[in-house]
Amino acid sequence: MQRVNLSTVSEFVFVGLSDAAEIRLLLFALFLLLYLATVAGNITLLVAIRTDSHLHSPMYFLLGNLSLLDLLCPTITVPKMLGALLLEHKKISFSGCLFQHFALIAVVGTEIFLLTVMAYDRYVAVCHPLRYPSIMSAKLCAQLALGTWATGLLNSLLHTSLVFTLSFCGPNKIQQYYCDIPPVLALSCSSTHSRELVILLVAGVLGSAACAVTVVSYMYILLEILARNSPGIWHKAFSTCGSHLTVVCLFYGTTICTYVRPSFTYSPHRDRVVSMLYGMVTPLLNPIIYSLRNREVKCALKRVISWVRRAL
Repeated sequence: MQRVNLSTVSEFVFVGLSDAAEIRLLLFALFLLLYLATVAGNITLLVAIRTDSHLHSPMYFLLGNLSLLDLLCPTITVPKMLGALLLEHKKISFSGCLFQHFALIAVVGTEIFLLTVMAYDRYVAVCHPLRYPSIMSAKLCAQLALGTWATGLLNSLLHTSLVFTLSFCGPNKIQQYYCDIPPVLALSCSSTHSRELVILLVAGVLGSAACAVTVVSYMYILLEILARNSPGIWHKAFSTCGSHLTVVCLFYGTTICTYVRPSFTYSPHRDRVVSMLYGMVTPLLNPIIYSLRNREVKCALKRVISWVRRAL
């Protein structure tokens, strides 16, 4: 068996965040507000789904899983970034970087598969409305949700093992504010070509399969709408699928730009902007998108906010 190269680097250093004290404090305040707003929005949505009996349906069960992922995604990376901005503590241990990498890839992968399941749920709701309760049973929803989490964890385990069994014996400065695949691969002092091919192949196959299921689901939805051609059908379909479709486009666009490409195209400045989109902005926007476009969610959120006000 081939012997695995062990890393001689014991810690990594995050670079790329501003060195100017005034800008650091401004960025700290901005990112802290974004993070707190993201946490508050997703926790409120989770509480609304859990406590409101009107939201105890397959669609909102899956939406609750999405909110949990949107809560975990920035929590994995943002606190460390805030510490680097405020305390200038930009170092992370090798094991800490490994865990952060594993957790982040697991959450991102799980969200991709969950959005695919949600697309199938919307297809059943529009194309088979009378059979929807029997098809999307509580048991099937639980199995689908568990499958997305398991697939995301296994996918992350593969990617993390491919990246962190490389040799790291030279530079240890990560051109990012968290441990991600492209900037960590760029630091390896051993050949990464074969592992990059495996990462691209796995990401390409899984991502293409998820994207294909989503596209096919919406193609069937479109054909069903055109076949019915009844008054108000477009408005009803858009109210049912518009939120999910918006989230899919936003999330897929940013993740594909980050991961499904060779490492020689890696650009630290561009990738930091893109990672901010799917790491901070998307988790913030998702509960807003779903609450603004869904009357039931808006009513449930109003009830939760009223309950909180009375409790305070």
